[in-house]
Amino acid sequence: MLETGQKAPAFSLPDQNGKIHTLEEYRGKKVILYFYPKDNTPGCTKQACNFGELYPQFTQKGAVVLGVSKDSVASHKKFAEKYNLPFPILSDPETEMIQSYGVWQEKINYGKKYMGIVRSTYLIDEDGVVVKAFGKVKAAENPAKMLEELS
Repeated sequence: MLETGQKAPAFSLPDQNGKIHTLEEYRGKKVILYFYPKDNTPGCTKQACNFGELYPQFTQKGAVVLGVSKDSVASHKKFAEKYNLPFPILSDPETEMIQSYGVWQEKINYGKKYMGIVRSTYLIDEDGVVVKAFGKVKAAENPAKMLEELS
């Protein structure tokens, strides 16, 4: 994972509507960048819905929320529409951004090893620097915790 004080890696990825987002366009705002394993799974759905519920409070604090997984734009679109998510979800099927943020790691499930996204969240400041890095976050608690970090 990235360390506090590191410059956040640049990215350019499409969201659920095909709109391209870059880190540079969010200069001057705090960015909550959260990585999750898969659309429409219980933990990921809870995390996304909780970010959605708290979204007005994030925007009041001058922060943007961006979700990221390797699911396709089409998958993200269905996910965002199903749960009425008010923020961009970025699609990184090649895992280039996911790897640059250090969240593509070896995981073990039922004794099988595989590579996947470790649920992680970064708080990036107005200048594109990592202020806080949280690895292996709890899906349901993560959005409220990130809101506290902005206070």
